[in-house]
Amino acid sequence: MIKRALQPIIESKLFKGKIIIIYGARQVGKTTLIKSIQQNFFDKSLYLNCDEPDIRDLLTDSTSSRLKSIIGNKELVLIDEAQRVKNIGITLKLFADEIKNVQVIATGSSSFELSNIINEPLTGRKYVFILTPISLKELTFSIGWLETNRLLEERIIYGMYPEIISKPDEKKTLIKEITRSYLFKDILSFEGIRKPEQIEKLLMILAAQIGNEVSYNELANTLNIDKDTVSKYIDILEKAFIIFRLNPFSRNLRTEISKMRKIYFYDTGIRNALISNFNLLDRRTDKGVLWENFLISERTKFNLISDNDVKTYFWRTSQQQEIDYIEEVNGKLFAYEFTFSDKQKKTISKTFSKNYKPEKEMIVNKNNYSEFLELL
Repeated sequence: MIKRALQPIIESKLFKGKIIIIYGARQVGKTTLIKSIQQNFFDKSLYLNCDEPDIRDLLTDSTSSRLKSIIGNKELVLIDEAQRVKNIGITLKLFADEIKNVQVIATGSSSFELSNIINEPLTGRKYVFILTPISLKELTFSIGWLETNRLLEERIIYGMYPEIISKPDEKKTLIKEITRSYLFKDILSFEGIRKPEQIEKLLMILAAQIGNEVSYNELANTLNIDKDTVSKYIDILEKAFIIFRLNPFSRNLRTEISKMRKIYFYDTGIRNALISNFNLLDRRTDKGVLWENFLISERTKFNLISDNDVKTYFWRTSQQQEIDYIEEVNGKLFAYEFTFSDKQKKTISKTFSKNYKPEKEMIVNKNNYSEFLELL
């Protein structure tokens, strides 16, 4: 089992008087993570799976007295799939206010389901963590750099979900099943989704144009829906940890693109399953943007785990000058261009360098990506 980098971070927050919330898409390993934490508490912990109807009934609109009788003398309470419990925010607030000697860890499969019902009740009473698919850094720590690098192409094509990594002989079947059965489960149960075929088609369009600027107006025209609905659907997909947005960097130049955005997938295996393309990289026309998505996703995981205060952008002008990825840290800019081949000549835009004087410029390829992702 690959140890998750979040585990020691979460363990350092135990018994600090706050509820711990872990968000993440289905199948990324939330249950495995909290059960690993549970191992340190033996008979002093209680695991509650809210997929079980009787567990939901116990926790729904409960009183503090009832909660105390449920947990007995346990010190750690693990509430898995907490979003399944009606008014779970109030129940968690009771734990925080009335049963302060007990540490509660709650998981939720999508932030739009859980955060909307806990934010107000748990104001000032919670630590929040996001669990993504396994990161390349976690994989390197588990199996070593040489093996991680050897499996790089497989990870780009089939992604980083735990089950995909642990069962390589079934990887294609499993990533298709995750995409079909789990990807839409939370999204399509959301009351704002009236036509599920539209959001499914939207995902496929987004999967086909990673690395390109996205126009909500064009998406609305293609799907025959209004722009506001497109915006709402993309927001839901982002809160379900399927996609994330990269906004344009624009400050000084008139020619800078300032209204478009790029959309990437947290997991490139999910992206490839949506377009049904599992070809090897040397047989793909999308190798460059797939590499770009993979690296930006891995860097996003790294920043989440490290709790880095980072603003991220891309940059482009109307003259087609561009920077694939920019990080802003404490007012300093770091500019990155991506190319899979170390033989392809690529440079950082001189216009960008002259106007913004970045702290660091780097062309990231298959030979130096370990430096960009801080793997070694």
